[in-house]
Amino acid sequence: MVGEATSTATAAIDVKRLREALGTRTIVLVGLMGAGKSTIGKRLAAKLNLSFVDADTEIEKAADLTIPEIFARHGEAYFRAGEVRVVARILESGPQVLATGGGAYMNPETRARIRDRGISVWLKADLDVLMKRVRRRTDRPLLKTDDPEAVLRRLMDERYPVYAEAALTVMSREAAHDEIVDDVLRALSTLLLPSDERAQP
Repeated sequence: MVGEATSTATAAIDVKRLREALGTRTIVLVGLMGAGKSTIGKRLAAKLNLSFVDADTEIEKAADLTIPEIFARHGEAYFRAGEVRVVARILESGPQVLATGGGAYMNPETRARIRDRGISVWLKADLDVLMKRVRRRTDRPLLKTDDPEAVLRRLMDERYPVYAEAALTVMSREAAHDEIVDDVLRALSTLLLPSDERAQP
């Protein structure tokens, strides 16, 4: 892992060179619900002039059901099986920016595919940041409980050690979205570009 990117200073990021170095790979955003994968992913894709794909949206299209409906009618195991298939299909179509659901990266088969065909970026967030964000939405099946904070704590314990296998880690914090996007771009440039071509803060 290259390390955590936290600088908020504006950097001269050579987006054209970054895209060239990316080749046909997909930038895959992983992390817990509320980490900002879709929000940051859309802005990151726009800056790189790439298409943005949300895995959960694609799963809903394939099933012709919303995520809560899939969970209610068929259960989590059914959803996860569909998730594996959909992410595998999406990864065939790079370069692009892909936002995955919080549990997608937990599947070893999916992690292996992402390593082969993409670059994983963990948007890591502290509990207080996640709680503040998830309270704004009511469509998260795993949080339909009397104690969503306890659920998030458990998910952090289970998933953070696995998310740490991602190629890059960027802190998703309470800051302007474009600051986080620039952090991701700097982390990507550190990974993909020679030292004399990397963005300097």
